[in-house]
Amino acid sequence: MQNKTYNKEAWLRHIDEGIACGPFQPVWESLTKFKAPDWYGKCKFGIFIHWGLYSVPAFNNEWYSRNMYIQGTPEFEHHVKTFGPQKEFGYKDFIPMLTAERFDPSEWIEAFFRAGARYIVPVAEHHDGFQMYASDLSCWNAAEMGPKRDILGELSSAAREKGMHFGTSSHRAEHWWFMGHGKEFDSDVKDPMELGDFYWPAMPERDNFDMESEPSPTEEYLTDWLIRTVELVDRYKPELLYFDWWIQHKAFEPYLKRFLAYYYNQAQKEGRSAAVCYKHDALAFGSGIVEVERGAFPDSKPFPWQTDTAVAWNSWCYTDSLDYKSSKVIIGTLINSVSRNGNLLLNIGPKADGTLPEGDRKILRELADWMEINHEAIYDSCPWRSSKEGPLTEKLGSFSEEAREYTEEDFRFTVTDGKLNIFVMKYPKSGSVRIRSLSKKGNADSIAFLGHIQNVRLLGSELPQEYKREDEYLEVKILPGDSPKLKNLIDMDLPVVIRIETR
Repeated sequence: MQNKTYNKEAWLRHIDEGIACGPFQPVWESLTKFKAPDWYGKCKFGIFIHWGLYSVPAFNNEWYSRNMYIQGTPEFEHHVKTFGPQKEFGYKDFIPMLTAERFDPSEWIEAFFRAGARYIVPVAEHHDGFQMYASDLSCWNAAEMGPKRDILGELSSAAREKGMHFGTSSHRAEHWWFMGHGKEFDSDVKDPMELGDFYWPAMPERDNFDMESEPSPTEEYLTDWLIRTVELVDRYKPELLYFDWWIQHKAFEPYLKRFLAYYYNQAQKEGRSAAVCYKHDALAFGSGIVEVERGAFPDSKPFPWQTDTAVAWNSWCYTDSLDYKSSKVIIGTLINSVSRNGNLLLNIGPKADGTLPEGDRKILRELADWMEINHEAIYDSCPWRSSKEGPLTEKLGSFSEEAREYTEEDFRFTVTDGKLNIFVMKYPKSGSVRIRSLSKKGNADSIAFLGHIQNVRLLGSELPQEYKREDEYLEVKILPGDSPKLKNLIDMDLPVVIRIETR
């Protein structure tokens, strides 16, 4: 199939005009004047969506398109056995199988909203290079092939109609090398290619975490990346844009700076918010929102940040072998993030036909039940002077997540409208908790708490909670009362929240 052509010079003029129209210039000194949108710090919880061609084979994970061309991998062997040799049935041949015939964007959005999410970030283009949106730059997109629907546009409309904020993500940077192994043997990746073709440029893969690795992306590729990304924001006007890690490669820096200046200036000109999430110091600190993939910071930060993770331990997309997390683990991740001034972006992975898997739906339902009772301690909250208390130690940094067994002495803290929220991470068998961070005299872990306590209650219960102040701790007897919803959360071993009103 012949790919589309476009006027590169006209696009570059358009970008230069967009940069010239506002205060941001393509230098770090200017771009670090960025401020995160107010809504972002209030919403706290968003939904990430990995849905694309990789959802068709649904094997192992979303890197199927790379791994099916690496001889000897499980994906390579599975592909040959299931679909035939890569020369005869390549990755592109999955496009007609991405039917999306049961895709209902409003139904998705309703499920996300009930679960407590207040923004969404569907993947616009993953490493595989297939665009899930309409494009004037490439014919390899979902509006013209496969489902023949503008997936991103439909989700954007449904989310905004519900009052949710809309973001999207681009993983186009990694496409430079993602299909490169297909040139190592007789596969369809070796077919002639030109600028913008589906597999183009399929360069050799090196150490992808060496951000000075060679061969470095060419000016042709980087300019195409810039234009594609500008088209994405022009067409869909996302309030949040997420980049995966490879934009950290040194070759991207001048193009990134131009893009940021364009994006931030256009948003300001049009009276809307804009922010970029980035990993691994790909941007100068202060020019975007720091992202920690499948991990966290050890304590509260004075800047907004986000962790992104998935409902499954082993994949970002739908597969037939998902190892699902429990809702307890996911809620713990949300609480840990929010108590440290961070957000949680939780990924779900739809099936190729557009349905949400039952495992994903179960987690969304359980999140909805928990958030119905405890949302007051999440939305519009800010960190307290301590983010946590208790013996549980946690691994830190990217890819550090694990299932944690909290004790009855583990607590997390946020503040909402001057009221202190105490997340009891494990409901005590005795029915009472002792919180050392609220001791009269202070201790090795906390200074003395001298506030006058006026009211203590348990979110979800109408009963006043009994409490007693001691020099070493505040003791609260947790009384769930006759609330069946609250009792259900306790039976599921999910955190409950004590709210304290002080002077």
